[in-house]
Amino acid sequence: MRVKYNRVSTTSQSAERFKVDEDSYDKTILDVVSGSVPFQERDGGREILKLVESGKLTELVLEELSRCGRNTGDVIQTLEWLDKHKVNVKVRNIGLESRPAGKKNPVWKMITSVMSSLYEMELENIKERTHYGRMMYVKNGGKLGRPRGSSETDREFLKKETSIEIQKYLEKGFTVREIIKVVGCSPNTVLKVKKLVAS
Repeated sequence: MRVKYNRVSTTSQSAERFKVDEDSYDKTILDVVSGSVPFQERDGGREILKLVESGKLTELVLEELSRCGRNTGDVIQTLEWLDKHKVNVKVRNIGLESRPAGKKNPVWKMITSVMSSLYEMELENIKERTHYGRMMYVKNGGKLGRPRGSSETDREFLKKETSIEIQKYLEKGFTVREIIKVVGCSPNTVLKVKKLVAS
């Protein structure tokens, strides 16, 4: 079985770019989750693990390595686990395969280790730039949060896209810290959703 795995970080991101790939697959899986969430904790990731364990999956295709994750340790662990089960992993944007024609690729481990480290570093740089951007905005008189004087009912708040996403992760048992990373919101937003859902 040949499966294509795609991932976007948020529901506001488009998965349209993945449609450029016109290859045929037995199944295409799309996860809407941050790359910092371990592969086996994602809905699509769990689905792939089941396919591997049942012996159905022979090839997993990724558009780029960062779709597998942005945590070096997790990516390497996932790739090694797939290799142990003799699954060929193909990364389309660089034309690299772990087991072309069923034989181990000798440069696979070295290239994927370096690339996953670069993706992890890129994620940290994005977080840092965002943090400093917010700081400068506030320093120059900008205000974060809802405009002063605006009102929003609890019901309206819970119907927002971010709130719905937070509820989904709360139901799955994610911690507040994990949800902040995955959804990209403030701790106060998660705590407010948690409080309203519990009441």
